This record gives sequence, structure tokens and C-alpha cells, in this order.
Amino acid sequence: MKYTMTALLSAILLFVLPFGLLAASPPSSQEGMSQSGQGMQQGGMMMGGMIMLEVKTEDGVRGMVHLSDVSEAMAKMGMKENFHFMVMFNDNATDAPIAEGTVALKITDPAGKESEPLALMLTDGMFGADIALIEKGAYRFTVGTKLTDGKKRQFVFEYTLK
Repeated sequence: MKYTMTALLSAILLFVLPFGLLAASPPSSQEGMSQSGQGMQQGGMMMGGMIMLEVKTEDGVRGMVHLSDVSEAMAKMGMKENFHFMVMFNDNATDAPIAEGTVALKITDPAGKESEPLALMLTDGMFGADIALIEKGAYRFTVGTKLTDGKKRQFVFEYTLK
């Protein structure tokens, strides 16, 4: 699979930048970046227009989730989706990106209702989809995977929309 230079640099920045920010930030709780303080908004760390959720590791694979607010652009097209959900996977031992496999997302809304699985599309080394987070409150994102090693994994991330 060939990557254009732009796509490769984007993937590298999306991977390296969060860890640089983690190293520069004060110690946090075991739940990842759940401390409150400057730079934190709505349950995740703001980086430009992107919200970075906690990093999770399951069975040797690290998952990193980002949400981008796309509400303005989507509203202009008459669509209800207001966030772009992106997840990137890396082998924990080698740090190599994992950009093949099947990934699906279930969203549990603040009322506790779970959505049907949504297949995430692979783009530039990340799996993603546009999603609608309408109600204010705590959301749970359950990401199910079957990556290149054939193992099934489940990652759970949380985000609070204020």
C-alpha cells in the first residue's frame, strides 16, 4: 500500500503529537487524560479543532481516538452528523501502525441506548465515520476490532458532551 507524503506525514503527526502532549502534561489518573484543567474540554484534550480521548491498550494493541467537530460543515449539507470519529491502532510492542482489518463502532448515548454497529472506513491509516452526538451528557464508544492478527478485541472510550 503506497502512502502519499501528505498522508504519511499526517499519520505520523496524529500519532506523535498526542504522546508529546502526554509527556508535557501533569500526571493524570489511571483512567488516562481525565484530569481537569487548562486545555481540557468536554471529557477530552482539545488539540486545535480535534478532541483527543484517552489511549487504551487491549491484548497488545493500542487504540487512540480523536473526535472532530464537523457540525458546521455537515449542517450546510443538511446532515445531522456533527462529529467525525477516528481511531488509530498501533502494535504496542513495535509501535508499528495497524491499518488493516475490520472495525465497528457502537455508541451508547446519555440515556443508555446503544446504537447498531457502524462499520468504520479505513482512510490514511485510521478508521473513521461521521456520527451524531445530539444530547448533552456522557457517551460510551465501544470499538470492536478484528485486525491483521485475526484476534477480536474490544476498546471502550468515553466522552462527555457539555
